[in-house]
Amino acid sequence: MTAIALEAEKLNHHPDWSNSYNKVNIALTNHDAGGVTQLDFKLAEIIDRVFNPK
Repeated sequence: MTAIALEAEKLNHHPDWSNSYNKVNIALTNHDAGGVTQLDFKLAEIIDRVFNPK
């Protein structure tokens, strides 16, 4: 969560998320835009890189 929080802050993007035990749920939507934006896709790419490094 910390790694993603730092990246989200860099993007000035603050998704809704929650954690319980060993699971984290992140909702990538933009309430102001009424749906998913390019910023959501960018953060999703970062999340994929953090959790699936090559």
